[in-house]
Amino acid sequence: MTIRILLADDQHLVRSALAALLELEDDFQVVATVSRGDEVVEAARASHPDVALLDIEMPGLDGLAAAAVLTSQVSSCRVAILTTFGRPGYLRRAMDAGALGFVVKDAPAEQLADAVRRVARGEHAVDPALAAATLTGGTSPLTPRERDVLASARSGSTVAEIADRLYLSAGTVRNYLSNAMAKTGARNRHEAVRIAETNGWI
Repeated sequence: MTIRILLADDQHLVRSALAALLELEDDFQVVATVSRGDEVVEAARASHPDVALLDIEMPGLDGLAAAAVLTSQVSSCRVAILTTFGRPGYLRRAMDAGALGFVVKDAPAEQLADAVRRVARGEHAVDPALAAATLTGGTSPLTPRERDVLASARSGSTVAEIADRLYLSAGTVRNYLSNAMAKTGARNRHEAVRIAETNGWI
C-alpha cells in the first residue's frame, strides 16, 4: 500500500530535501507540499493524503494550530509533527491537537520513515525519551490568554502594541504579563518568554 504524504515546512530547502528523502521509500508518495500553515487544510482536501507531516513554526498558522484544524476537518488524514525543537511542552500540545506522531528533524531517516508508517496505521510514534520528559515535566502553568500575550511579547512589542494586536486594554496585558512572570519564576517578561519557549509552552 502506498502512503500518500502532505509535507508542510516554511523553509524551501528543508521541504525539498525532506520530500526527496521520503520519496526514496518504495511505499511513500509525497502528494503535496506547502510552506504555510494556513495552506494545509486546502492542500489536504485537494490531494487526499494519508499522513500530513507538519513543521511547528510556519507563517499563517503554526503547525500545532494547523494540526488541530486538519484533524477536525479532514479526519481521513493523520498528523505527525516534524520539528527542530523536541520540547516536552510542544509534544503535549501536539497530542492535544490530535497529532499521532512527533519527530525531531535530526532523527535518523529510518526513524522518520517508521514514524510515518506507524502514524498511517493509526498508531502513536513519539521518541521515548521525549515522551518520558513530557510525563515528568507537567503541563503548562499558563492560561491560553497568558500564552497569547507572551507569544505576542516575543518580538519585543510594547504593552500598547500587544494590547492593540489582541484587542485588550493595556492594563489587562500588564496583568497577564505579571501572572506569566510569576508562574514561570521570571524576573521580567523577556525571561518569561525565554522560559516559556524553552518548555514549548508558546
